[in-house]
Amino acid sequence: MQSSYLEQLFGLDGQVAVVTGGGGGLGRELAHALARAGAAVAVITRRAESCEPVAAEIRAAGGKALAVPCDVTDEAALHSAVATIQSQLGPIDILVNGAGGNSPKATTTPEQSFFDIPREGWHAVVSLNLLGTLLPCQIVGRAMAERRRGCIINITSMAADRPLTRVGGYGAAKAAVVNFTKWLAVHMANEYDPAIRVNAISPGFFLTEQNRYLLTDRETGEMTARGRLILDHTPAGRLGDAPDLAAALLWLTGAGAAFVTGAVIPVDGGFSAFSGV
Repeated sequence: MQSSYLEQLFGLDGQVAVVTGGGGGLGRELAHALARAGAAVAVITRRAESCEPVAAEIRAAGGKALAVPCDVTDEAALHSAVATIQSQLGPIDILVNGAGGNSPKATTTPEQSFFDIPREGWHAVVSLNLLGTLLPCQIVGRAMAERRRGCIINITSMAADRPLTRVGGYGAAKAAVVNFTKWLAVHMANEYDPAIRVNAISPGFFLTEQNRYLLTDRETGEMTARGRLILDHTPAGRLGDAPDLAAALLWLTGAGAAFVTGAVIPVDGGFSAFSGV
């Protein structure tokens, strides 16, 4: 009885999910979580060597998965990728926009002041995080609008709501994703169907390849002063683990969240609630 109830709330049997950025540490966990819940998963990354191992892992565990190399900022490539997914897996029910990240070229450091950040650094970060979310929402969302159902989850960041030092471009781009998430939730419900839900997950600090150079010392692996400061401002007293995000994702994609749209869910160990004193 309990298993049936949980499957009714969180099960995804028969659904097709797309995870962009599915080859990274966090994206990989999200793809696996959706597959364990019963969804067929298309894993999108820019390079085949990043997405193919994740799809292979899912298949080896008994799930159904497809690796689709694609640059999410390339509109033509996205159209082709979505056509491939639909032909091999079927109509897309769930879109997880996990592609994103920061770049040293758009980060202030002792060697690079704000005034010296090159235009291409800003452009690359804003394009990946904002355009890389917008385009999949347009291309996959059109089919959802036609079917009058679907679920979109955007991955944003604590940097969107609480501007963090050094990563101005990344924070600005993620703040735009938050605003866009709320706008799109209302637009899809009003213009097409309330059964199309759009939400976001806002992770706190998780150790990834994108931020490792900021949080840990390259040589010793110990936490940097910045890393220690983050832990001091995180009531949970630790960095996040990938499964922490997976649980939030399964809630938002499942039937149990049918009345949730336009929400931005923090998974941050209390970082956003802590005033510093």
